[in-house]
Amino acid sequence: MSTPKIKTTVEEMVQPFLSEHGFELVDVEYVKEGNNWFLRVFVDKDGGIDIEDCSRVSEYLSEQLDGNDPISGAYFLEVSSPGAERPLKKSEDVAKAVGKDVFVTTYAPLDGQKEFEGRLLSFENEELLIEAGKKTHTIPYEKVASARLAIIF
Repeated sequence: MSTPKIKTTVEEMVQPFLSEHGFELVDVEYVKEGNNWFLRVFVDKDGGIDIEDCSRVSEYLSEQLDGNDPISGAYFLEVSSPGAERPLKKSEDVAKAVGKDVFVTTYAPLDGQKEFEGRLLSFENEELLIEAGKKTHTIPYEKVASARLAIIF
């Protein structure tokens, strides 16, 4: 099974459990590091996720994976929080981040740069408005390569 198909299968497998327990699926990764494969599932909930929450999701998903066996070969399952610099994978994630500090990269330069870090002032009409210092940048959502929450010191 291909990596994108594995990700989709795992998402479909875990989503009902997450919805039932008030969790949000942030991301699924299936990657090879060295000689080992890792299936990483990042979950969150209002107020943050703790180790017990991760354990519950891990136990449920482990049972589902053992029963359905969508992945041939050995791998390590990791369930964790997306962390303080959470990725903003969907437009809904970006909308929730309005008023927070973000780090955004674009596919091609805009205003002579591809990286923008600052306060997300708004996300309207599929455009991000980011205040970085004394400048504001308007970034079309379709041009965003990646986005995440940022901790700015």
